[in-house]
Amino acid sequence: MATTGHTVKAFDEDLGQLRALVAEMGGRAEAALADAIQALVRRDLDAAARIVEEDQRIDALEVEIERQAIRLIALRAPMADDLREVLAAMKIAGVIERMGDYAKNIAKRVPVLSDTKGIEPISILPAMARSVSDMVRAVLDAYARRDAEGAVRVAESDRTVDDFYNSIFRALLTHMMENPHTITASTHLLFIAKNLERIGDHATNVAEMVYYAATGHQMAERAKGEDPLATGEE
Repeated sequence: MATTGHTVKAFDEDLGQLRALVAEMGGRAEAALADAIQALVRRDLDAAARIVEEDQRIDALEVEIERQAIRLIALRAPMADDLREVLAAMKIAGVIERMGDYAKNIAKRVPVLSDTKGIEPISILPAMARSVSDMVRAVLDAYARRDAEGAVRVAESDRTVDDFYNSIFRALLTHMMENPHTITASTHLLFIAKNLERIGDHATNVAEMVYYAATGHQMAERAKGEDPLATGEE
């Protein structure tokens, strides 16, 4: 965690405001993810609609973070550690915006799956979502504390999410073969699992940015788990 203050108090205040905006944006994306999975489990169409609508606030926060970061660079001309942190804030905001989009995509599938019953793999999705939410929360904490070691732990935990995804993929594939009439619903569930897996990847990307901002060095390349459905979906 950085402990060095700045002689210009206004710079510290600007940096603090930037961190607060990133924290708010990340918190909203994390909540959207948890709410989307709850809406899916409960077949709550109203909650799903609210998640889709509230994604606009996440998008607006990204714009505000970019505006404040550019203003801070123009007015304060930060150097070294401070410049890395400002640039990291802009990049992290872009990644969080994608997380919000994935949560919105999950919510959009709730009406399609509202009558779905008897697909066992759906019971695994909440556990996978909790692992992903834990990653998002931990990486935001690491960002707030400039905690390089915490960022490394987040990157390492992505393997757990990958294992969940591979397990759900195989379970859904088996279910579709045994119950062809559920192929459409199972395919939607498969894309939901893929959305969660991508959020885990993005949390790892944020961890790498936090690590760089805190140390000035790139994080060592991580081993990526097997992806049985490498569609390239973003």
